[in-house]
Amino acid sequence: MTDFLSTWYLWIKALHVMAIITWMAALFYLPRLYVYHVEGLNKAGMKRDSDQELLFRHQERLLLKAIMNPGMIASWLFGLMLVFTPGIVDWSSIWPWTKAAAVLGMTWFHMWCAKERKALAEGRANRSGRYYRMMNEIPTIFMIVIVASVIVKF
Repeated sequence: MTDFLSTWYLWIKALHVMAIITWMAALFYLPRLYVYHVEGLNKAGMKRDSDQELLFRHQERLLLKAIMNPGMIASWLFGLMLVFTPGIVDWSSIWPWTKAAAVLGMTWFHMWCAKERKALAEGRANRSGRYYRMMNEIPTIFMIVIVASVIVKF
């Protein structure tokens, strides 16, 4: 297996980067949809179960199920393949641990987004647009830690 990982290392790395881009794009956009969704319901007079509200729920579900979930799964799959490629990770350094912590944080945020989507779809969400705007900054923080960890390798 390690021969396979070493031989295909650059392809695995490329696929990992593509998966991360997909996952991050969705993580950045889904909370923004939540902002528009709740502000439409709270401020703009959009009615529950109206065509516009159903469109928000549809977009949120598709973004989560068709883009964000596959992006996360592929990121984890190719990331673990990189971790198990001989000679790639120096576990005596700090960077793999900070990256791992940030990836776990990103995964938590993904799960939080899924929980919030379900609450919005069921009409149980009681959060403000401002709250979702603030939460929308969390993946940026994790991304900064991950990129700095991998590139600087402190």
